[in-house]
Amino acid sequence: MKKLHKNNIAMFIDCDNVSSKYIESIFEDLSQYGTVNIRRAYGDWKDKKLLGWENVLHEYNIKPIQQFAYTKGKNATDIAMIIDIMDILYTKELEAIVLITSDSDFTPIVTRILSDGLTVYGYGESKTPMPFVNACSQFIYVEKLSGLHNETTIENNTTNHNDGSITNYVGNNYDIKKDYKLINLLKQGVEITADEQGWADVKDMSMYIRKNSSFSQVNYGFKKMGDLIKALDLFDMEYFGDRKTQLMIRIRDKRNK
Repeated sequence: MKKLHKNNIAMFIDCDNVSSKYIESIFEDLSQYGTVNIRRAYGDWKDKKLLGWENVLHEYNIKPIQQFAYTKGKNATDIAMIIDIMDILYTKELEAIVLITSDSDFTPIVTRILSDGLTVYGYGESKTPMPFVNACSQFIYVEKLSGLHNETTIENNTTNHNDGSITNYVGNNYDIKKDYKLINLLKQGVEITADEQGWADVKDMSMYIRKNSSFSQVNYGFKKMGDLIKALDLFDMEYFGDRKTQLMIRIRDKRNK
């Protein structure tokens, strides 16, 4: 069994299916997980639609991989990416692989990567089919990630969403306090990771949820899990350490008092 090298990440970009305008926010988000040592972007660079990607390749040190459209209707980009991913699985020591695409054709390769014990971070546009979203260890919609990236401060984000209204990120008439699927997911995470008094460390709860779903609080308009939990107002919250950095947060279902 090969030993994973902590924090090494390989990134593969399907330039045909995601806009280049999201790349800055994606790199910012990935910085919390490790170092993106391998960066490859795939597409037919003769296609004018990829001009936006060409303009950012040098800035982010991304290696372009040319794929000609040999046959109309056949996606050579997908095939090339999958071949390279399989090669890297056997030749490099990695902790995670990043797939930037909105194409569900990559769902089987996600399953294959996970079977090797690696984490798969998926980034795609809102059009991404659910089979691919659900297959990833964590999937983030780039439109929502970009929206958070453009916020001036995380405090403004929290203030704007304490009433449960996050229509700018999820959609019109969305009320986070009525999203029972989300609420049940969080409550299950708390229940599984709680101590005898019903208190759960948010980090432990978050880890459990992410191991069992493709969940990310970013998709609900929050940069931190603690901000999302605060907006729901369903849990008692205790802070330990520096309140500004929130070194530790414990939560408990208010019904368990």
